[in-house]
Amino acid sequence: MEAVRVSDLTHRFGDGEMAKPVLHGLALTVAAGEVVLLTGPSGSGKTTLLTLIGGLRAVQEGSCTVLGTELAGADEAMRVAVRRRVGFIFQHHNLLGFLTAQQNVAMALEVDPRLGEGERLDRAEAMLEAVGIGEKTHAYPATLSGGQRARVALMRTLLSKPRALLLDEPFASLDVETRQGFRKFVFDHARAAGLPTLLVTH
Repeated sequence: MEAVRVSDLTHRFGDGEMAKPVLHGLALTVAAGEVVLLTGPSGSGKTTLLTLIGGLRAVQEGSCTVLGTELAGADEAMRVAVRRRVGFIFQHHNLLGFLTAQQNVAMALEVDPRLGEGERLDRAEAMLEAVGIGEKTHAYPATLSGGQRARVALMRTLLSKPRALLLDEPFASLDVETRQGFRKFVFDHARAAGLPTLLVTH
């Protein structure tokens, strides 16, 4: 079954004669557990496509169905509902500088009222240990390397148990060996968990 289906998707920036088309008549499907790589030159609409699929932008023309919800014509409440089920990881990781690595990861569990702070922090620490940076549990983002920040962002996203993953060049700043290791980790997890995954890459 297709978790993401896009057809005749068109998106423009600006109005009237100054409108600039970024996507035109795009069609795409992603099945559960499938990983799709999006490549193309800068400005070709890769990130715009992710933001439309993730409900961060309103669909202008065409159809965009994500996890059973049609986003064409959807109001803000419907887009928020989709966003809560989708995991985003961006190139700059979007970690909060005033929180430790452990606290950044634990944020993913704050929406669950059944979990106390201690349990959230314990789960976050276990996730960091699983990717080899357990010793950085109490470190702040400014003191972490690019690869370590990427691990924190990834674990925060996966701990929220998303039903789809949207990745916008999250490993672009990493060295080749680290980047390959991360891609394998993400791909293996997506396939094992049945997550439809779109990865914008060079």
